[in-house]
Amino acid sequence: MTIKQLCDHLKITPPRDGAVIVPRAQLRQFSAACVHHGRPLVFMFATDERQLNKSYAVHAVFSAQDGFLTLRSVLPENDPIYPSLTQSIMAANWFERLIGDQFGIVAEGHPDWRRLMHHENISEGVYPLRKDFAWDTKLLHADVPYPMHRVEGKGVYEIPVGPVHAGIIEPGHFRFNVRGERILTLEGKLFFTHKGVEKLVEGKTPQEALPFIERISGDMAVGHTLAFVQAVEQIVGVTVPERGLYLRIVWNELERITAHLFDIGNMGGMGTGFTFMAAQGFRMVEEMRRLHERVSGHRFLRGAIMLGGARNIDEQGMQNLLDTLERIEKEIRNVLDIAYGSDGLMERFETTGVLSRDAAIAYGARGIAARASGVDTDFRRDYPYAGYGRMPFKVAVKTAGDVRARFSVRVLELYESMALIRACLEKMPAGKTAMSFDSKEGSALGWSESFRGAVIDWVRIDAKGRIDRCAVSDPSFMNWPIFGELGPGNIVPDFPLCNKSLNLSYSGTDL
Repeated sequence: MTIKQLCDHLKITPPRDGAVIVPRAQLRQFSAACVHHGRPLVFMFATDERQLNKSYAVHAVFSAQDGFLTLRSVLPENDPIYPSLTQSIMAANWFERLIGDQFGIVAEGHPDWRRLMHHENISEGVYPLRKDFAWDTKLLHADVPYPMHRVEGKGVYEIPVGPVHAGIIEPGHFRFNVRGERILTLEGKLFFTHKGVEKLVEGKTPQEALPFIERISGDMAVGHTLAFVQAVEQIVGVTVPERGLYLRIVWNELERITAHLFDIGNMGGMGTGFTFMAAQGFRMVEEMRRLHERVSGHRFLRGAIMLGGARNIDEQGMQNLLDTLERIEKEIRNVLDIAYGSDGLMERFETTGVLSRDAAIAYGARGIAARASGVDTDFRRDYPYAGYGRMPFKVAVKTAGDVRARFSVRVLELYESMALIRACLEKMPAGKTAMSFDSKEGSALGWSESFRGAVIDWVRIDAKGRIDRCAVSDPSFMNWPIFGELGPGNIVPDFPLCNKSLNLSYSGTDL
């Protein structure tokens, strides 16, 4: 269903530019109708507009066949309340709780109105994305307990894990309710790494904001930067040169290849004890990181995506890239032949951590989590950006929804990304790689399909050419809640395997 068809069903006027304004009393009704017609909620965010019109606004973004429809409700500053969407749209759950933490806007009727982002650490009544909150405010720790769910009964006990883990991963607390080894419920408590990125970029030019966007999630610089720069470019109306568009594909797929190599090794080696895979996978990741540094100047590809284009790769760099990919592909195929031939490994993967298709849709799962559960979605194909509309490729989809399905989707994507890079380098046009431009006032959505899934940004630039609001949606934020679906029914030792099969970012979730 297109945006116009959807608007016709809702009996609202299609937006020419921006969002459709709907009364707050009807926001839930219109939103539920969008989902009923097969157009999922993909993003929610809020804005503080008190300086302009003494109000706040809540924005709900839905995908359509030809783009995105945004419903916008204005809330008076002395009564920032609207009917919760979560009662009919599960994917709204964390979005609404986050908006409550950030702005003090209440989703009335929300079924789980616990604080999401701040819990024990920041006093109630402090809302860091309001305009009157200074970024350098020093706050006292509130030490307010966070009530976690629990199950009671004979033989039932709790297992707390984290937030500090035995490794270099970031902090996250998980609470298991189990009977014997079998998991009854699993709940995660995150948001220990809040950086305040959305607040820090306020008042900065897009160029000044770029280093902050690149560091939202350390291993996903390209995915986040692409979404941000494309929103800015849409506002100013700049046309990225052809060579820059093809280079953006190359950088994005290089990041995807490196991440998938890591995950393949991590799932097999660190998740099951099949350490041969970890040794080989991590060795290949290091080779890719060194390749990144040779061709881009940075091991994590920071600086590869630029406002108005992309960093160039010279002829020597292209040949270096092709040679490395040829060697890596041969080596990973040999490793995967051994992996798929191991009955012990495959038995650990199969039927473990099953996410049903219905649950994936309900939670708004993104990326591999969705595609391994039969949800055929990929923003590179569905909403083409950069040069993806000119480069045909296959989207890998599996239906089992278990760890093996997520492993296999990664494998297929790995090979497809290598083929995409080769095709781009073969067709690479000559000419400029970037265009300079002056910033101007306006707002727009930008998106990309990172290796973890879709990234969606909404950027508003003021009359001075500075960022008034940058709202960021990281795929990990959407996928962390599905652990409540993956865990139950599995045994406790399978939790690390479920976790690694998703490879979610703590830092990306807690902006």
